[in-house]
Amino acid sequence: MAKKTKLLPIPKEQIKERLRQENPWWISGIIGEEFEILPPRHYIELFYPLVAEIDIKRAVVLMGPRRIGKTVMMHHTIQRLLNEGINRQKIAFISIDNPIYLRLGLEELFSAVRETINSADTKGWFVFFDEIQYLNGWELHLKSLVDSYPGNKFVVSGSAAAALQLKSTESGAGRFTDFMLPPLTFHEYISMKNLEHMIRPAKLQWEGNLQDFYSAIDINRINEHFVNYINFGGYPEILFSEKIRENPSRYIKSDIVDKVLLRDLPSLYGIRDVQELNAFFSHLAYYSGNEFSLDSLSQNSGADKNLIKKYVGYLESAYLIKSINRIDDSAKRFSRVTFHKIYLTNPSLRTALFAPISATDDRFGHLVETAVFAQWLHRDRFTPYYARWTNGKFQGEVDMVGISDKNLKPVWALEIKWSNRPFSNPRELKNLLHFCVKNNLSSALVTTIDKEGMAELDGVKLHFVNSAMYAYTVGLNTLDKKRGRQ
Repeated sequence: MAKKTKLLPIPKEQIKERLRQENPWWISGIIGEEFEILPPRHYIELFYPLVAEIDIKRAVVLMGPRRIGKTVMMHHTIQRLLNEGINRQKIAFISIDNPIYLRLGLEELFSAVRETINSADTKGWFVFFDEIQYLNGWELHLKSLVDSYPGNKFVVSGSAAAALQLKSTESGAGRFTDFMLPPLTFHEYISMKNLEHMIRPAKLQWEGNLQDFYSAIDINRINEHFVNYINFGGYPEILFSEKIRENPSRYIKSDIVDKVLLRDLPSLYGIRDVQELNAFFSHLAYYSGNEFSLDSLSQNSGADKNLIKKYVGYLESAYLIKSINRIDDSAKRFSRVTFHKIYLTNPSLRTALFAPISATDDRFGHLVETAVFAQWLHRDRFTPYYARWTNGKFQGEVDMVGISDKNLKPVWALEIKWSNRPFSNPRELKNLLHFCVKNNLSSALVTTIDKEGMAELDGVKLHFVNSAMYAYTVGLNTLDKKRGRQ
């Protein structure tokens, strides 16, 4: 009988050496050139105060999809802690997905850190655990750390957003603070590319009030960047790495799509047929912004409807897609939810699977809609809907509708167009006009390629704004709301 191979533990010295490599500031006081060359995300202004507050007995759980800057933001946070005079040997970063840490719990890793730098002190630490989803029962480990070691700040990050949030809510009530980092917004893209001089403040007359808006000094140049943002700009590293820009599709596909679909989801959810999941996601990515039903998805893929439903849930948990519910022209929700619009959470994912798309491509309008929708994704307590209805032979649709939490009535409607034609002929917007009149909306927004202005039909004021500037405005206003400026 063959003897079972006994797995030997990783020698402590190798673990210590790895910890030294991951924490260069213990010796040098700097976080490393690969992080220093990248400008910080604007969201660090919201994230850093949560980390710096060491007296509150709560861990911070940083969530978001792959490669949108979670690890970089952790390192930029570490740099700020160093700048604030925090003892550099009381700041630790540990990447959980490294095989050398296999079978080690968070408390063991915290002990290994202290042993590596010969410290017996267990207070005043800032400890960052990256890719936490690879540790089974991470939420129990983290809760135990928070309870056992007061006077420290523990921060974890992970890519399986929905799964992390569920476990965080269930096990970390009163102990965890969740922070969702969205894909790069168009506002952040403009800022990181130092193009803010091409944007000027403006005002939009909306529902009887002047609302903050923004206008492009040169809309043609801004549109060039908007097209680039849609194809590649959802990922900060692409903007600043010449090597990655040479072949961004390969970078996105290998580092994001393949790892999520072929490694993360199967390992987290026990998915057996990863090729089927990959094909299913490719179909959704190609038709981002389209309406789907479980029946149509099942017929097109050949997979069982229950399995399709699970796949959609899996992909949403990885923050790759977002499913949006439908209302009718009276803004009523359907008792049986059979139809959804499904969007990529980041339009650049389409480039990863297929190829860059030009502004004149027939599919580009759907990518513009996806990009606009992505700016809204991280608005707190906001659930967008789309309207679609059939009255006899007449079928209508409105791309995005905001519903009041108080009375469940529409408060605004938006039609997303990558075209100037409706600006010249507003009567083409009969679906939008019908919806507004039926729901007593006195105004609505319509995006264009490069036209701005206002037209009034059937008692409804139609405000035309550039798609790129609308995306920029939503991203900036959302950040300002989170900062408490609005």
